[in-house]
Amino acid sequence: MTLELAADPIDLTAALVDIPSVSHDEERIANQVEAALRALAGFEVLRVGNNVLARTDRGLPQRVMLAGHLDTVPIADNVPSRLEGGVLHGCGTVDMKSGDAVFLHLAATMAEPAYDLTLIFYECEEISSEFNGLGRIERELPQWLQADVAILGEPSGGLIEAGCQGTIRLRISAPGTRAHSARSWLGDNAIHKLGPLLTALQGYTARTVDIDGCEYREGLSAVKISGGVAGNVVPDEAFVDVNFRFAPDRTVDEAVAHVREVLAAPIADGGLTVEITDAAPGALPGLAAPAAAKLVAAAGGRFRAKYGWTDVSRFAALGIPAVNFGPGDPNYAHKRDEQVETAQITEVAAVLRAFLAG
Repeated sequence: MTLELAADPIDLTAALVDIPSVSHDEERIANQVEAALRALAGFEVLRVGNNVLARTDRGLPQRVMLAGHLDTVPIADNVPSRLEGGVLHGCGTVDMKSGDAVFLHLAATMAEPAYDLTLIFYECEEISSEFNGLGRIERELPQWLQADVAILGEPSGGLIEAGCQGTIRLRISAPGTRAHSARSWLGDNAIHKLGPLLTALQGYTARTVDIDGCEYREGLSAVKISGGVAGNVVPDEAFVDVNFRFAPDRTVDEAVAHVREVLAAPIADGGLTVEITDAAPGALPGLAAPAAAKLVAAAGGRFRAKYGWTDVSRFAALGIPAVNFGPGDPNYAHKRDEQVETAQITEVAAVLRAFLAG
C-alpha cells in the first residue's frame, strides 16, 4: 500500500484509518507516512522510533508546525473505514487521522506556502505520557520543536480550540483498623473517613475564567474510590482518586495548593494522606501572537477554549503559541461508533490552505 498524499484528504483519511495503529503498534503506519514524505521534494525527513518528522528550510521569516499523533485507542470492530452519507466511520477518524490526513495533503499540494513548515507525526499519545513521542523528540531533538505557531490536529469541530486546561490527580488515602463487622467498635472504618471528603467535593463550586476571549470551566471530581476487604470485615484502608481540571492561568503548584485548601478540613479531621499521582500544566491561548492571529482570521474568527488536556501544553511550555484545530466532533473520540463528517475534513483543509498561503 502506498499513501497518495495528493488525493482528496477524505480518501487519505480512509487510507490512514485502514492501517491499524493502536498505541505501541505504529510501525506500519509510520513506515507508510515516512515513505510518502520522502517522496516529496523540498522536505528533510527524519525517523526516530515510530515518530516521523519532516521540514522545509526555504529561509522564510516564520515557521508553522503541524503536529499529530499516529496512534489510536484499541480497535472496536471499527476498522476498515466505512463511508455512509457524508460521514466516514472508523477507529481514528476523529482522533486523529483526519487531522493527520489534512496535514499530509497540504504538505504535498502546496507548492510555495508563505511559511516554512515542520510536520511531526508521533507515537503513543493515547497512553501514559512516559511513552509520548513528543516527549522523546523534545529530549533528543529539541531543534525540531521550534516554530512561530504550532497547530495540533486534535478534533475541534472545525473550530480553533485555544490553549488547554491543566490537570492534576491526587490519591487521598484513609487509614483505619481492621475488625470483624460483628464487633465493629473494635475497628476504625477507613471508608467512613472518606465521607466528609466526598461531601466537600460534592459541594465544590467550580470557577469559570475568561482568558483572551476563551472561557475555561474548572472541575474538581472524585474519579475513583476503593476500599474494603470482605463482607464481614471493617476495612483498614481506603482511598479516593481526585482529578482537578484547572484553567491555564494557574500553575500546577497553584492548582495543588487550591485543592489542598478546599479539602483541608476533611483531610486533617480524617488523618488522610495525599499523594500527587499525575500533573500537567495547562496552556494559555496565545492567540495574540501574529501567526496565531492570522490563523484565527483565516478561520473566520471562530475560536473557543479547549476543555481537557492536549499536547499543546508541551508547545506552550517551549514558548510556542499552540492551538488545536482539526475535523470532527471530539465527543466521538474513542467510541465504537467513532466518525467524522467529511465536509469538516474539506473545510479544515481549506482554512489551513488559506492560512498557509498567507
